Amino acid sequence: MKDITTRKDIEFLMRTFYKEALTDPVIGVFFTKIAKIKLEEHLPHITNFWEQQLFRKGEYKKNVLQIHKDLHLKKELQQQDFDTWLLLFNTTVNTHFKGEQAELIKTRALSIATVIQIKTQ
Repeated sequence: MKDITTRKDIEFLMRTFYKEALTDPVIGVFFTKIAKIKLEEHLPHITNFWEQQLFRKGEYKKNVLQIHKDLHLKKELQQQDFDTWLLLFNTTVNTHFKGEQAELIKTRALSIATVIQIKTQ
């Protein structure tokens, strides 16, 4: 397996992850019923976010914390939701990538999830 080295890799990872997340019985509702994301519209934004996290470049300008605070007001984010998200995210990374950047994206995902969880409670 190769490491995450390009924006295209991140886009593949996000597309693969969201295909699982959208249908997940625990967290799917956040994407489909609460946030009502349209995957093709969401992909460039989330790819920008992770490109900025991994490669320190990209065009992401939104406030991730505020987005999740607003989501939390509509449907409470609980420990199980964060655990499920992280498990799906890490499983997707581990299935398709291996290396320094793959480990970094999992570490950043845990850090971001932890901060969001703390700030929304």
